[in-house]
Amino acid sequence: MARRGENIHKRKDGRWEARVIKGHTEQGKAIYAYFYGRTYKEAKEKTFMSLPCVAGDSTVTASNEDMPRFGSVMDSWLENKRVGLKQSSYVKYFNLINNHIKPSLGQHALTGVTSAALNAFISEKLKTGKLGTTGGLSEKSVKDIITLIKSVLRFAKEEKLLPDSVSINVTLPHEKSKEMRVLSKDEQETFENYLCSDMDASKLGVLLCLYTGLRIGEICALKWSEIALDENTLIVRHTMQRTQTLDDESPTKTEVIVTEPKSDCSTRIIPLPDCIIGKLRAFKPEHTGAYFLTGEAGQYIEPRTYQYRFKSYIEGSGINEANFHSTRHTFATRCVELGFEIKSLSEILGHANVNITLNRYVHPSFDLKLDNMNKLNLLTANTPS
Repeated sequence: MARRGENIHKRKDGRWEARVIKGHTEQGKAIYAYFYGRTYKEAKEKTFMSLPCVAGDSTVTASNEDMPRFGSVMDSWLENKRVGLKQSSYVKYFNLINNHIKPSLGQHALTGVTSAALNAFISEKLKTGKLGTTGGLSEKSVKDIITLIKSVLRFAKEEKLLPDSVSINVTLPHEKSKEMRVLSKDEQETFENYLCSDMDASKLGVLLCLYTGLRIGEICALKWSEIALDENTLIVRHTMQRTQTLDDESPTKTEVIVTEPKSDCSTRIIPLPDCIIGKLRAFKPEHTGAYFLTGEAGQYIEPRTYQYRFKSYIEGSGINEANFHSTRHTFATRCVELGFEIKSLSEILGHANVNITLNRYVHPSFDLKLDNMNKLNLLTANTPS
């Protein structure tokens, strides 16, 4: 039986047959190349390895010896993009290219990176695999890779390495939505009581995130100079992260960097609720340039370390396991339950639009759903029984 989305099927003689479009007649009829194997995997591998030679989207021929390799074009694209990229973004693209794309597609002629080749590549990367076989990436990771590949191909067209007539059509994987961890009201109360029972600057940072939705990198980079207690405001200007060092001469493989926030929308002013102001005043240091989490100007807590601390706080409070990002989802959910105006909430979270807020960060509790459903009782309030 053929696998869904693939032109591979088992023959009556027991062999597996795969076919790939290698061209078209003048009348537009497809011309196929056929590959056979004793197993599905063997037939697919033969197809995949032969794609640069046989697969030809549009009228471009893949046999041109002068055609640049896709790997070299990716390198040119990355170097061209480097000036406008944040270091973390550059590192991400560098690793996607060198760890995932080049091993499979890097030696292909540029014209060999066809729809058929990319669909086979997607299938291979999504494969869970057994006993060390390749693949097993998440749907989100594969989507990121394909988005990058499309950007490289657009760059190739701009550089006149490919004609504009070339088009790529791929079947992107369906990204499964993950159920995000949100603290219940009882859990949040228990957790806050634990944090306040023996409060220090580090625990205060977690409490602040529960009431502002700050990301872990934002709270780690936050300085007291960015908090105006008299105005009840906090401004987000920076984020902190540990990123890979690509410099071969660097003594370390990673480094901690402080950069501008995730996006333009992430630079924002957040009004602070009165319930948190008193606690902040008690910890305000004399040096306004001090980091919030340490009270020291030259000492910070990096996100990875803070994540470990957060885990110990969760365990100490006795509530179920949660990661730091759950504070952000919990904040958004509590705001919705309290009737926040969604546009205001979206801007407080630093989102580009309200759809991100609604689709990713709003997790209505069952009680809220029940309260909303009970509003339907108003429809029958004046109806005679």
